[in-house]
Amino acid sequence: MNTPHVVVVMGVAGTGKTTIGPLLAERLGVPYAEGDDFHPPANIAKMSAGTPLDDDDRWPWLDAIGAWAHSRTGLGGVVSSSALKRSYRDRLRASGPGVVFVHLTGDRALIEERMAERKGHFMPTALLDSQFATLQPLQADEAGVAVDVSGTPEEIADRACAALAAYDRERAGSS
Repeated sequence: MNTPHVVVVMGVAGTGKTTIGPLLAERLGVPYAEGDDFHPPANIAKMSAGTPLDDDDRWPWLDAIGAWAHSRTGLGGVVSSSALKRSYRDRLRASGPGVVFVHLTGDRALIEERMAERKGHFMPTALLDSQFATLQPLQADEAGVAVDVSGTPEEIADRACAALAAYDRERAGSS
């Protein structure tokens, strides 16, 4: 990659955004920002109580992530965000043009199992169904790649790097 991308690692809860994001950032040689850190306290309290966020809850959070992405334009970076809906990704792109999404995908049973093993995270397994119901996978006209979450974190990060490199080659070939 010539100019480092600002990569948004996206997916439903439990896909490993917080684990894969830093590994991917390390491989790309850019900083990582944890998307959950951009949530206002009211959002965390709501999710901790098992209540899904609505769009009004998400807009300020997405705007804060977008501002970080914008600040990293031309420098590169990796940030995590569920970015479940196309409208959320559009909002991130409006703030940080040129962001590329890495959509972590996987079998629901595997994701639920991994969520159940997590310690100290505010997102309860009970909200996984609402996450899958909300999810709108990346569309063909969106900058990004889908990466399966089976295997070790290192294997997933390696697949993400390979997918981003292939994406860059494809884009370079079509310009």
